[in-house]
Amino acid sequence: MPLRYLGRLRWCCDARRSLLPLPLRRSSTSSSSARPNQASSGTALTAEEEAAVERIKSSLFKARKGSVEDLVRSLGAECSEIRLTSGVADSLLRRFGDDWKSALGFFQWAQSRGDGYAHTPDTCGRMVDLLGKLRQIDRMWDLLSEMHCKGLVTVDAVAKSIRRLAAARRWKDAIVLFDRLEDMGLERNTGTMNVLLDALCKEKKVELAREVFVVLSPHIAPDAYTFNIFVHGWCSVRRIDEAMWTIEEMKKKGFPPTVITYTAVLEAYCKQRKFRRAYDLLDSMSSQGCHPNVITYTMIMTSLAKCERFEEALSVSDRMRSSGCEPDTLFYNSLINLLGKAGHLFEASQVFRLEMPRNGVPRNLVTYNTMISILCQYGRDDDALDLLKEMEAQSCKPDLHTYQPLLRLFLSRRGRGDAVDRLLSELVNKSGLGLDLDTYTLLIHGLCRVAETEWAYRLYDQMVGSEIVPRHKTCELLLSETQRQNMEAYVERIQNDIIAFGLSP
Repeated sequence: MPLRYLGRLRWCCDARRSLLPLPLRRSSTSSSSARPNQASSGTALTAEEEAAVERIKSSLFKARKGSVEDLVRSLGAECSEIRLTSGVADSLLRRFGDDWKSALGFFQWAQSRGDGYAHTPDTCGRMVDLLGKLRQIDRMWDLLSEMHCKGLVTVDAVAKSIRRLAAARRWKDAIVLFDRLEDMGLERNTGTMNVLLDALCKEKKVELAREVFVVLSPHIAPDAYTFNIFVHGWCSVRRIDEAMWTIEEMKKKGFPPTVITYTAVLEAYCKQRKFRRAYDLLDSMSSQGCHPNVITYTMIMTSLAKCERFEEALSVSDRMRSSGCEPDTLFYNSLINLLGKAGHLFEASQVFRLEMPRNGVPRNLVTYNTMISILCQYGRDDDALDLLKEMEAQSCKPDLHTYQPLLRLFLSRRGRGDAVDRLLSELVNKSGLGLDLDTYTLLIHGLCRVAETEWAYRLYDQMVGSEIVPRHKTCELLLSETQRQNMEAYVERIQNDIIAFGLSP
């Protein structure tokens, strides 16, 4: 019998549901991820697969107001002859966005077909993560149990589950799941311990993480990353003294602190606007032979920019270059954003167009998104749309953050509904993206401001039908607009939703 190290912990938090027993079964390794319009092997979807994706989406949309079981029945009635592939499944799960109900309906239908198709560990991991993200924790746990019975549980799936349980404040479940790893054929080792400690620290449960560590450390040896997790954790709860104490403990265990360790402390100082202490620590690091890297400088520069200390932030950029530290894509993304906010659009464009190519630093999705956002801030919609086309030519696939500033810009102008409609069509049909809570909120609020209440309500209806809970301010705004325009049926529905979702003040 494996020793239950964590059984000796005194629990201070309740689990809303007891964990199901997991039978013994060894898992396989996870596969790599694929782009939304690609099969899991990395090849593009065939015409037949694209047609299958669209037909399945259509069937789900028609039954979107029903339960998960209704969605499964709808797919069974309308899509039974479709040939499923891992590429179709992977593409659909990516396109659902935050619509967990459609994703789960498809997942369960595909699993029940009995035609030779079987979900891969990667597909199951995606479904587990989506359910956890949308706080469908009991469903997530049920699925994890099913995966285990079929030998599909991987370390990656368990890591995602632990993180989602911690994020849902079900810390006891996260710890017990770790304690049962060996029952699932997985190993409790330094790596999996670090996943648990990191999940707890990211949710600011650093003291609980420390308690877990005290119990586990006699049986599982920590590494440098373990101590870095605690340094980050203490810094995240503004307890820099404990972070510095952890650094001393780290040294005693034979792990010299690295630039990653010190950067966490520097970031904590920057968040508290203690920039003088940050500069002193920078000097101390250099004197110890631990030189700041591009990530360190980028973080300080970004922190100064957030405080609107733009010139000082640009001086950090100069200091980095003079130290011989080479800029990377992340640095340039931050610099472009800083220049844009500081009113230097021309200089931002020069960095994007000239300096990055000259230094051989590649642009990535965030680079394009940052530049598009800046152009939209300056009302340069034509230039922003040209950049969107350029992304296509460079095989850089847009995401929701690409489209959001463009949508916001056009929604701020009356009479540009056609542009909004074209962007939405491209977002869904061309880029294969699904709307999430933030995008629905942006659209509904923007449409209400330009008196497109009917359209705003249709999007609201679509969002709620996809089991995405609206924000209270969205319901209040739409309720006010529909009342003002005497849309009585809409008013009653929104009022009922506010009660059903528990959004009443």
